Amino acid sequence: MTAPRTPSPRKALGRLSLPERNFVADALRTETVGGMLLLVAAVTALIWANVPALHDSYESVSHFRFGPEALGLNLSVAHWAADGLLAVFFFVAGTELKRELVAGDLRDPRAAALPVVAALCGMAVPALVYTLTSGIGGGSLAGWAVPTATDIAFALAVLAVIGTSLPSALRAFLLTLAVVDDLFAILIIAVFFTADLDFVALGGAVVGLAVFWLLLHKGVRGWYVYVPLALVVWGLMYNSGIHATIAGVAMGLMMRCHRHEGEEQSPGERIEHLVRPLSSGLAVPLFALFSAGVAVSGGALADVFTTPETLGVVLGLVVGKTVGIFGGTWLTTRFTRASLSEELAWADVLAVSTLAGIGFTVSLLIGELAFEGDAAMTDSVKAAVLTGSLIATAVATVLLKIRNAKYRRLSQEEERDDDLSGIPDVYEEDDPAHHLRMAEIHDRKAAEHRRLAREKAEQRRGLAEVPNGAGEDHDGPA
Repeated sequence: MTAPRTPSPRKALGRLSLPERNFVADALRTETVGGMLLLVAAVTALIWANVPALHDSYESVSHFRFGPEALGLNLSVAHWAADGLLAVFFFVAGTELKRELVAGDLRDPRAAALPVVAALCGMAVPALVYTLTSGIGGGSLAGWAVPTATDIAFALAVLAVIGTSLPSALRAFLLTLAVVDDLFAILIIAVFFTADLDFVALGGAVVGLAVFWLLLHKGVRGWYVYVPLALVVWGLMYNSGIHATIAGVAMGLMMRCHRHEGEEQSPGERIEHLVRPLSSGLAVPLFALFSAGVAVSGGALADVFTTPETLGVVLGLVVGKTVGIFGGTWLTTRFTRASLSEELAWADVLAVSTLAGIGFTVSLLIGELAFEGDAAMTDSVKAAVLTGSLIATAVATVLLKIRNAKYRRLSQEEERDDDLSGIPDVYEEDDPAHHLRMAEIHDRKAAEHRRLAREKAEQRRGLAEVPNGAGEDHDGPA
């Protein structure tokens, strides 16, 4: 009898499968563009809110109310952005999480362990840092959840700005972290920031979600069916007392994300592909435009580092996120069979962990919920989120730039396609056809070099046979 084969250790942050790589590349391109728009929106909000001649107009637009009063939806512009537009963002997050669970890397419990543990540690440690900092300073503990979120669009925009060629495995790790992070952020909002419940509205929302699932299960198609139903579910969820974005993530998780035979894309993948640009390019930037407009002055920035609540937010994002994600990753590889890919170093994990300290969209949302009714503290917490994100950006930029030459080599290796098949060579190493194509290419090159060698040899013989030393460097004629 032969001894049972011991499974080889799994590589943490190893090369993605080709389908996963293509999906991640497509998703990250959209998120990166959205992140750039997010940066523009945030800067615009800060300018609009801080230029004296424009400040009043920013306040007027943000607090302008519209919507049907009879349905309980007469909301301000800022409220519509936070509760309405972000539901689109969380719908995409829910769909993406569902795809990861049934068709992506998270379907394998061993592969899922690393980003899930890292994300959990990356939320628990910032919450602990905030609690200790604010508690010791005598501040409120209400904002413990503010530094727990990572903004993937903002983080990817930073990557685009600093021009790093981060390997796809690290980008996918950051993306998966953010998806898991979003799920737990939604759970935090649902559990800890839910006001008095209206069980009639909540029951209506549950019935609406059941109808939504049944239509999906029966294969009913048509945006004119789902969009009105989604709006009804959203409105009922809002009036139930549970944050309305929960409706978005619930509907996203109901999407079918596994492919049937003959399908190029599952319904979930197709819908996500259509809705993601709306989320990244419109919903999130508009939310940022009406949430990031806080008064910034020398005194306000100094208060960020002296007020217990705001200092807790900054330290939670900058220190807590880095320690939590890096520590979670190290613990996972230490106590499982996973080992870090040979192409990467722990310095790379540290850089990505620092980058995850950019908490913007969801952090701003939780900040508004945590200190609802206290406008001054809400603005201070927003300033702390911006400050912490800016510090995390600066530190991550330095760390990534140090390793950028290494990343560029890895990226070039991942993209190399010498056989011109349209598929990177690293994904064809086990394909005999790839090696036959390469052999044919090398044979053509070898034949060309043999032809050139014969021509040069003939030219040399011809020069050697010219009389009177033609070709020599002298004054006489040949």
